[in-house]
Amino acid sequence: MLTPQATGELGYALVAVLSAGLALLLLISWRGRMQGMLLVVAVTINAVWATALAVQVTWKILPIEVIWVLESLRAFAWILFLARLLEFQIQERPGALRLLKRLRGVAVAIALLLSLPFESWVSPFVGEAYEIALQARMFGYVALSVIGLVLVEHVYRNTLWQRRNEIRFLCFGLGALFGFDFYFYADAMLVNRIDPEILLVRGPWNVVVIPLLAISAARNPRWTVHLFVSRTLVFHTTALVATGIYLVLMAFAGYWIKIHGEEWSGPLQLLFLIGAGGVPLLLFFSGHLRAWLKVFIAKSFFRSRFDYRHEWIRVTRRLSGQELHVGLPERIVITLGELVDRPGGAIWVSDGKGRFRWESCVGCSEVWIDPSWDAGEFCLSLERIGWILDLAEYARDPSLYPGLDVPPWMGDLRNFSLAVPILHEHRVLGFVLLVKPLVPHPLNWETIDLLKTAAMQAGSYLALEQTAKALAEAHQFDGFNRLSAFVVHDLKNLVAQLTLVVRNAERHKNNPAFVEDAFATVGSAVEKMNRLLLQLRGAGSGERADSVDLRRLLRDLVAESGRREPVPVLDVNGVEHGVVHADLDRLTAVIDNVIRNAQEATDRSGQVRVSLVERGGEAVIEVADTGVGMDEDFIRNRLFRPFESTKGLAGMGIGAYDCRQYILGIGGNVEVTSRPGEGACFRIHIPLASDIKKAETGSVPAMET
Repeated sequence: MLTPQATGELGYALVAVLSAGLALLLLISWRGRMQGMLLVVAVTINAVWATALAVQVTWKILPIEVIWVLESLRAFAWILFLARLLEFQIQERPGALRLLKRLRGVAVAIALLLSLPFESWVSPFVGEAYEIALQARMFGYVALSVIGLVLVEHVYRNTLWQRRNEIRFLCFGLGALFGFDFYFYADAMLVNRIDPEILLVRGPWNVVVIPLLAISAARNPRWTVHLFVSRTLVFHTTALVATGIYLVLMAFAGYWIKIHGEEWSGPLQLLFLIGAGGVPLLLFFSGHLRAWLKVFIAKSFFRSRFDYRHEWIRVTRRLSGQELHVGLPERIVITLGELVDRPGGAIWVSDGKGRFRWESCVGCSEVWIDPSWDAGEFCLSLERIGWILDLAEYARDPSLYPGLDVPPWMGDLRNFSLAVPILHEHRVLGFVLLVKPLVPHPLNWETIDLLKTAAMQAGSYLALEQTAKALAEAHQFDGFNRLSAFVVHDLKNLVAQLTLVVRNAERHKNNPAFVEDAFATVGSAVEKMNRLLLQLRGAGSGERADSVDLRRLLRDLVAESGRREPVPVLDVNGVEHGVVHADLDRLTAVIDNVIRNAQEATDRSGQVRVSLVERGGEAVIEVADTGVGMDEDFIRNRLFRPFESTKGLAGMGIGAYDCRQYILGIGGNVEVTSRPGEGACFRIHIPLASDIKKAETGSVPAMET
């Protein structure tokens, strides 16, 4: 059971902590105004005073003179702050200013006198002299309390009624502070001693003052600049203060039970303990109470209902999935509902083809809605109107929403209250139907604007998700189109080979060497087409890693390319191993295409040279020609892009792109140097195989001719 002693200790400690925190906030945000400086000083002295009283009521180790000095400084600091505020208000009234200065001078004199330890001077003289000194001190503190109350009243009365909202809580707080001090010291003056029970209650009483001061400081820019008081902090502080008051009452009730315990039986005492602890828990977990408290704080303590910075951070975090690990439609319902204290709702989303389908329900029953309802016309009406639909307002006067047809199940005010369109670039992507609020409160312009803005943010996320899905489908078609382009490219090369055979068949059909060579060409074409079919079926060799002897591969390719002019010249002298890990079919196609392009770019009198060297752990294949060449701009911006070619309509622009993509995929690189009219040189770098011996003994033949 929390005793009055513990309640007093806890109260003074809370005052010290809250005052120190407020002083820190004020100090950070203060920018040189006198009012701000005096407020920082007053709150700081209040923190020191509360700390000293917490220590004194707990351990009683501080000299009484220290307590008297802190009492005087605390009262004088608040009086000085109030006098400065009043001076700012009456600066154009000389008579009032003179009276204020005299009153401030009296307060200074009283505070200085009260700081003197005159009880210790008369302590050797017991009896009437000591009692007179003590009563004089109490009278001085009563006088300071009265001056403080007078200043509080004048500050409030001299404030324009349009601005009284800025200082209302300051006057409440300091009025409560000086009012309790007046009662405390007046009682001490009458009975000639300080009542310890009132001293203990004084701490919890002052806990209420600090949040009121913080709210007033946040509302009044003339004291501080950009002081931010979190609504969450006010909410929890209010709950903490209410809990503290409740515990104080329970402590006094428990103290009374302890005194009159004989009249209470054991079961009743147990019932009291359970009730004392259970009631706060029930209230704490009550959603209706928490919602009511939020509305009450927003209406009573702040100019605007919402803390827009906090709300926008929360909206962004929730819509992005950082806090809610559910689908985007569910995140939208939860986020919009929380903004206006609606615990759930249902959402309809566009499918991109003019139809709106019901997506999901959160915090409401599916029985309340019609999942088969065609919401197309309803969404078009929302898009045309551009408003949030208040179903209660619609029920009173449907003409406020022209052209809007609400189905009967939606107009059931027992279940739903708002229909919020989700807009993106003035286009409706869906809407959210929110249930009734936990605590009824008016839907004013501030709430509507925030809800519409959050719905537009949700529309951006929804549009992004729909675009991502469409892009994924487009990527699938793009992959198919790319594959088709490569297939057509390979078929073009095969057709060119077979066309050459057909063209020479009539002339050389009786030549056995030609017939043998023709059969070899057709066989090679069939083999390539079979490999192409395997790739189309998804069973190709894209993930194979054969050990390929580049010397043999280049010999076979140059021998096959020798059927075309100019005949390539091969140089592999000095290569020790020349073994790499690669897909044999893909690598063969890539290098064959480079050699073929070099031949096509060079006339019959020109030269094509193919060489292989080993350098720095790489095999470098070099294909050089003396053909037409390319300029730097084409090499830099167009050569390795698909569907770009120097051959005009005769080329597809796939070969160079496929070459670099594959070589990069196996850890290599492709370099090109060229000048117009001077030919070109392709250098293909491929990492050499690390297991050379295995490659030497088990390498796969490059081609069979």
